[in-house]
Amino acid sequence: MKKLKFAITLLLLSVSLLSLAQERPQAKKVKITGKITEKSTSLPLGYATVTLQNSKRPDIITGGMTDENGVFTIEANAGTYDVKFEFISFKAIEMKQLAIQEDKDFGTVALEAEAEMLDAVEIRAERSTVEIKLDKKVYNVGQDMIVKGGTVSDVLDNVPSVSVDVEGNVSLRGNENVRILIDGKPSGLGGINIADALKLLPADAVDKVEVITNPSARYDAEGGGGIINIVLKKGKNQGINGTVTATTGDPANHGFTGTINYKTEQFNLFTTQGYSYRKGPGNSLTDTEYLDENGDITSYLKERRNNERLNKSYNANFGLEWYLDKSTTWTNTFSYRRSSGENPDNVFQHKYDAGMNLQSITNRFSDESEKDENVDFSSNFIKKFKKDGHQLTVDVSFSQSDDDENSDIPSRDVLNNLPISDQRTANIQEQNRTLLQTDYVLPIGEKSQFEAGYRGNFNDLLTDYSVENFNYGTGAWENDPQFTNTLEYKEKVNALYTQFGTKINKMSYLVGLRWEDSNIDINQLTQNIYKNKKYNNFFPSAFLAYEFSESSSASLSYSRRISRPRSRSINPFSSLSSNINLFRGNPDLDPSMTDAFDFGYLKKWNQLTFNTSMYFNRTQDAVQFVRNTETINGTAVLVTSPVNVGTEDRFGFEFTLSYNPYKWWRLNSNFNLFRNQTKGSYTYTDLSGASETIDFSNTAYSWFARINSKINLPLGIDWQANTTYNAPQTNAQGRSKGIISANLAFSKDVLKDKGTVALNVNDLFNSRKRITETNLPTQNAYSEMQWRERQITLSFTYRFNKKKNEREKQPRKTDADTNGGGEEYGG
Repeated sequence: MKKLKFAITLLLLSVSLLSLAQERPQAKKVKITGKITEKSTSLPLGYATVTLQNSKRPDIITGGMTDENGVFTIEANAGTYDVKFEFISFKAIEMKQLAIQEDKDFGTVALEAEAEMLDAVEIRAERSTVEIKLDKKVYNVGQDMIVKGGTVSDVLDNVPSVSVDVEGNVSLRGNENVRILIDGKPSGLGGINIADALKLLPADAVDKVEVITNPSARYDAEGGGGIINIVLKKGKNQGINGTVTATTGDPANHGFTGTINYKTEQFNLFTTQGYSYRKGPGNSLTDTEYLDENGDITSYLKERRNNERLNKSYNANFGLEWYLDKSTTWTNTFSYRRSSGENPDNVFQHKYDAGMNLQSITNRFSDESEKDENVDFSSNFIKKFKKDGHQLTVDVSFSQSDDDENSDIPSRDVLNNLPISDQRTANIQEQNRTLLQTDYVLPIGEKSQFEAGYRGNFNDLLTDYSVENFNYGTGAWENDPQFTNTLEYKEKVNALYTQFGTKINKMSYLVGLRWEDSNIDINQLTQNIYKNKKYNNFFPSAFLAYEFSESSSASLSYSRRISRPRSRSINPFSSLSSNINLFRGNPDLDPSMTDAFDFGYLKKWNQLTFNTSMYFNRTQDAVQFVRNTETINGTAVLVTSPVNVGTEDRFGFEFTLSYNPYKWWRLNSNFNLFRNQTKGSYTYTDLSGASETIDFSNTAYSWFARINSKINLPLGIDWQANTTYNAPQTNAQGRSKGIISANLAFSKDVLKDKGTVALNVNDLFNSRKRITETNLPTQNAYSEMQWRERQITLSFTYRFNKKKNEREKQPRKTDADTNGGGEEYGG
């Protein structure tokens, strides 16, 4: 399709009155032309910069930018110039004292991506890219077809090194002990249940995802497995421009999202607005064999569950980026999110005796409704000094969230058509969070940098959970003290950090030290049990990198991490969604400490980029999930609870591969193989009052793989597909089976490339099911759980005053930008 061509000319003249007199209008004019491309792929670099500086009069500067096809045309006075071709994240090409007396055609100028470890190395695709940096990987979402009409959970499930299970739990390189941030801050959505929070945000609101497998000292020490930072969109292009996306799908998946910004030389106004209406049908089954002390089967229970979640959500943010002067920027952002939903859960339980004779059928219907509301205000101040990279940043944010969930749960005897029980639950969560942060970056010389900063994170969470049973004799509702509880969680974490980095010839290093003081109150107000956990720790980090050549480099890193138990893990009465399979939090959980080591290697060829790492994590006071049987209201119930158990050693190997065999075909793949060894035991009391000890000493191997293929078909149609496989994994009390799933998408640009129509299918074969087997002395259980069935989505995106693949003009990155300075969050 013929693309709209336009040229943007940038003229920078710094001329005195005398020079104006000397540069007479009749001076000879010459035309300078050419094309700038990327060396490895020969793709054009739109909006790259060409600068011409007069060799004899350095104060005389002119130049221009390439258009979307990488072509530039510049008119200048004849003379001798120092010519420079540059684009962000690429090596600049300079030509000194070049005499240009006639029209000059430079032909094709090929720029090569930066290979220095303190700069970013970009694996470039047309719409989504991965930038590999010294201490993190950045996945730029772009206009990824696969996630159109989806949520942030869908975005994360398409990011290298990251996987999302069927319930929305996120893991990084197979480790669920990961810290998730939104715009550099802990999310206030949905209390602190981040898995639910990620399902409320639309995928179209995401600009990029930062994956930090081994964070440096400037980042929050939380998260033994690493940090994932989700950066939301904020317009940066000059003038008024934006993108709007409308979606529809089956099962019901309707939504509208718009991102608009207006930017001048003095300020930038931006907003993102979105509304979605989604239904997510799901199902599960559990088959249980109950055993006596001799291991013989005494009875069977078969449970079948169907639910159809409905969520209606509105998300909005408004922001003003104010350029107070050339070196000072002040940004204020207000965000508001509201959602309401329903989750009718219909459960049938078939009970059999040892001979498989049907004894009873019970129907348990949970009619659940939920309302969430979140308000967030953030203020960011940046002061840049004369030296490039020398800057001070100050961040302040306040957030408040309310989560109100209610359920009515009647149960009846199907065979006799009689009521058994009637319950109702109420779960109210209120959270207030304050974040204060300041970072100072000081470049020393040309290749060294010093950083220091402070971060204060203050969080109050109140969870009021109640269960009532209906008394058929009195006709009144009565409180159930086995479940009703009010839990207050107060967390105050103050942190200081400093780090220093430099580059010596081909070697660069970064060393840092972080100190965090934690003061946490966990109060069970109903039982008048008050606990305080107060501790402070040092968290060192070190990174060493060596550049063998422009196309290959290696890095070695170490960091110490902490994982503080929160939310569901500490709440002893989380939910009553099932009356035979309960999860119970443990308020006595201690934080886990992790020492993380990582060795990485990067190699680039013309059409292939290979990045691999070998990692080892040792965790003390590791958390394991204990399953045992208890009697609750006369029923044998399988209860799962987290406990601190010994040590956990995780050793793994990972590689990410980007391959462009042809201009019309791009392949990306990610593979992770790990070995998880646990040492420790846990003792509890079983139904008979006897003491039982579970030996958690176990060694398990598992692996994860994903491949993504993008093909440009005839007639301007793009085809994208990915396949993910999570291998089986064993633990001390059972195993989980392998899961394979695939996604498929097609798109076509319309309206002279201003619009894009996309069709995607999430979980093409309807195979994303969590299958587990549990083996205990008292029972064996087999379960399958499908959180969301196959989803088909059609979307239309329209861009105004903004090209599909437009690259925004930005200042050239310095070491401060790519090695932890600049506007990145962390602290």
